[in-house]
Amino acid sequence: MKRFEDKVAIVTGGASGIGQATARRLAGEGAAVVIADVNGEGAGGVARSISEGGGRAIALQVDVTDAPGVRAMTEQAIAAFGKIDILVSNAGWDRAGPFADTDEELWDRVIAINYRGHLATCHAALPYMRERGGGRIVTVASDAGRVGSSGEVVYSGAKGAVIAFTKGLAREVARYGINVNCVAPGLVDTPLLAGMPEKLIAAIVRSIPLRRTGVPDEIAAAICFLASDDAAYITGQTLSVNGGLNMP
Repeated sequence: MKRFEDKVAIVTGGASGIGQATARRLAGEGAAVVIADVNGEGAGGVARSISEGGGRAIALQVDVTDAPGVRAMTEQAIAAFGKIDILVSNAGWDRAGPFADTDEELWDRVIAINYRGHLATCHAALPYMRERGGGRIVTVASDAGRVGSSGEVVYSGAKGAVIAFTKGLAREVARYGINVNCVAPGLVDTPLLAGMPEKLIAAIVRSIPLRRTGVPDEIAAAICFLASDDAAYITGQTLSVNGGLNMP
């Protein structure tokens, strides 16, 4: 039997990068997957590809900074599949640059997507998980939230908040049979990487013991482990997947 047979998963930021890799892996192991992304066209392409391959998936367009919209997306997921077993709260965004050159508009956008978005998705999914007596939540932060990252100062702060939020939420909902964990990727070859200066990327790669960037499927593997019954006795933890860049 596949690990996620008869499970229903929502993956935010599922149109590309880590989210897309996670959605495909979950579907390949039996889950029905909701591909939720602000890029509705991209999400639709992923869902069609999964369905054409024999899996079950639908695409729902959503902006995670819009809490009412996230609630509506969650209700649509319930209407389509009847339940939520797994939430992968993955959507994120950044624009690299020195903190001194940033402004309040950028601060607000980075915090809204990278922190408040997790609040909105978890808040919307939790009532359904509590009602069913269990579930798995995996938030996707960043190693920047554990050790800081030059050129990503506000992003580092938001991701650090996600890690702390994950711990607090895990303590609060364990009594309902809900496990909450976090994956903190290092440098991964995703569209987000395209916005970073090449010199900064090269400098980081030189400091990674494995001497390379990660690929989305390597992060997806960690996410799916934490979403599975193999991680039934793990909650409130942050797993770095970073080639050894940070060894907490």
